[in-house]
Amino acid sequence: QVQLVESGGGLVQTGGSLRLSCAASGLTFSTYVMGWFRQAPGKEREFVAAVSWSGGRTLYADSVKGRFTISRDNAKNTVVLQMKSLKPEDTAVYYCAADSSFSISMRVSQVDYWGQGTQVTVSS
Repeated sequence: QVQLVESGGGLVQTGGSLRLSCAASGLTFSTYVMGWFRQAPGKEREFVAAVSWSGGRTLYADSVKGRFTISRDNAKNTVVLQMKSLKPEDTAVYYCAADSSFSISMRVSQVDYWGQGTQVTVSS
């Protein structure tokens, strides 16, 4: 079966950096748009970043643009979210997502597979 396994979350101070990784198995990885979403307590899950099949196109939420970088390695079936200049408002559970559509404008309702999530906490 399909598995998306995130790693790399943790506690960091404001201005710090974290690197999230997602290892995928059970799917033809190179045919999926891959992305990251996050969900803070009491809030809806929101889009963070996405990368196209080849890795040539990326899309970011305005709130993370210039601070986060998404990339993928189709040979290793992994997708990485590099986060820098972290802020307390980035605190959330971060979810890896796979979408079989052609668009990198990922929506929660269109995601085919989700990871279990990894907690990111940014202290002030």
